[in-house]
Amino acid sequence: MERIQEALAKARAQRQQGSATRTEHAAPPKINPSVDDAWGALSPFKLNRALLKSHRVVAAETGRDAAPYDLLRTKIIHQAQMNNWRRVAIVSPDMGAGKSTTVANLAFSFERQRDMRVLCIDLDLRRPSLHKVLGQKSDHSMSDVLNGHVRFSEHGLRLGERVAFGLNNGPAPNPSELLLSQAARDTLEGIEQDYAPNLTLFDISPLNASDDNIAFLQNVDCAIIIAAAETTPIKRIDQAERQVAELTNVMGIVLNKCRYISDNDGYDYY
Repeated sequence: MERIQEALAKARAQRQQGSATRTEHAAPPKINPSVDDAWGALSPFKLNRALLKSHRVVAAETGRDAAPYDLLRTKIIHQAQMNNWRRVAIVSPDMGAGKSTTVANLAFSFERQRDMRVLCIDLDLRRPSLHKVLGQKSDHSMSDVLNGHVRFSEHGLRLGERVAFGLNNGPAPNPSELLLSQAARDTLEGIEQDYAPNLTLFDISPLNASDDNIAFLQNVDCAIIIAAAETTPIKRIDQAERQVAELTNVMGIVLNKCRYISDNDGYDYY
């Protein structure tokens, strides 16, 4: 607990010092031929629709099941553009809330959005699962990219023309220290310069799992908190909101794994 409190205090100070830097990140990216070439050179995503469906990546197909994620995508775009935010962390109070599944569905939803490019980076370096949800295998992890051992151009996967993934193949050693390092910050800024995304989504570790999220949340413009219906207590959601607000802006809270029938729309949401 003492370590977490010290990290929070340090993060608040760095957040105040770094506000100008995040404003610079928010500047609209300039697309040029070299950026187009960089995107085109990324390895293509290996699409397995049956596997995606079994992993609840329902937004891989358009239609009724994808509608909630398309709505969430549109709300993210609106909030990001209104506030000049470009780095969005996806976090949960506890494990099992479905944050990685949410990121995977948002990726496919964003791929259908014209005139936008989005990076989806898995920075849950202790128990990464985004690669499993997507059914992708990699020789390297984002920890190798952040350490400078591998270039993102050699590691990233491109979904269609507008979305790219930075995935993991297993846990990384010393994730908190890596995420706090200047080398990691410089690498992420270099990736954004090379690929000029309109938005970067970061899948980060649950708040109760470690201090990794404290190490990284200070580097984003905002965060979305994913809570599990009938599993995550209201008290935990309130605690998570306060903890995230200490480090960055709270874009919103998403209630996941929720089933209800809307009398107005006639939709079933899962």
